[in-house]
Amino acid sequence: MHARGVGLRAWLAPVRPAQPAVVTDPDQRRALVVEGVLVLAVTLGLSGLRSLLALVDALLAPGSLARQSVAINAPARKVPLLDFFYQLTGVMQLLAWAGLGGYLLWRSGIGLRSIGLPSRPAARDIGLGAGLAALIGGPGLGLYLLARAAGLNLTVLPSALSDTWWRIPVLVAAAVANALAEEVLVVGYLITRLRQLGAGEGRAVLASAVLRGSYHLYQGFGGFTGNLVMGVVFARIWQRTHRLYSLITAHALIDTVAFVGYALLHGHVSWLP
Repeated sequence: MHARGVGLRAWLAPVRPAQPAVVTDPDQRRALVVEGVLVLAVTLGLSGLRSLLALVDALLAPGSLARQSVAINAPARKVPLLDFFYQLTGVMQLLAWAGLGGYLLWRSGIGLRSIGLPSRPAARDIGLGAGLAALIGGPGLGLYLLARAAGLNLTVLPSALSDTWWRIPVLVAAAVANALAEEVLVVGYLITRLRQLGAGEGRAVLASAVLRGSYHLYQGFGGFTGNLVMGVVFARIWQRTHRLYSLITAHALIDTVAFVGYALLHGHVSWLP
């Protein structure tokens, strides 16, 4: 028992980077606030607003939310090859969002290693990420099914892409890009900037979790709640360990299983919509 506990503590051992100093100069604080607002306005904050409008539209439509459906990865062009390139532009956009958050931190003197992004992940990052995926994935699916049964969630179709040679690679790429964009911006970037502004760790967790939940509102109340809980767990783990690769791994695994699993099983099992 003792050895097992020591092993777990070692596995979760924090990186303990130097904490960014609280910015006290009024002009610098104002610049950080403006930067944060602009970053969110062109990335996940805007997605949150659009998701809210999508939810309101679904609530105003006739019938319960469960009778309506929404696809996460959907065709956007009629010609398959053009759609392939269009899907790649979505992946590129997500990677650019992640790059923007990382660059702004680096440009202000905060290295990527300090937020848990060294040149390559350690084995313990992958292991912790896999464990987190198992911990979050199962309950998350259960919450979705309960919310849908209660009429509080739309029917979510992880993939509506046609069966082409590029479907699976694009779904995997989208899962990884989603993970990078969300974890870098919602956890690494946002919480670091909030620390610089003097926000407490609890408030930073809440802000991060609410943002994560907001851009999943298009799925319904279950999507919001599930991602809110996931946001609290992920933010707390990052605050204790500063291992962002672990969160990226977990998120990428969850999305890959959902996207690819649905694409392969849809039409072959009766319980998938």
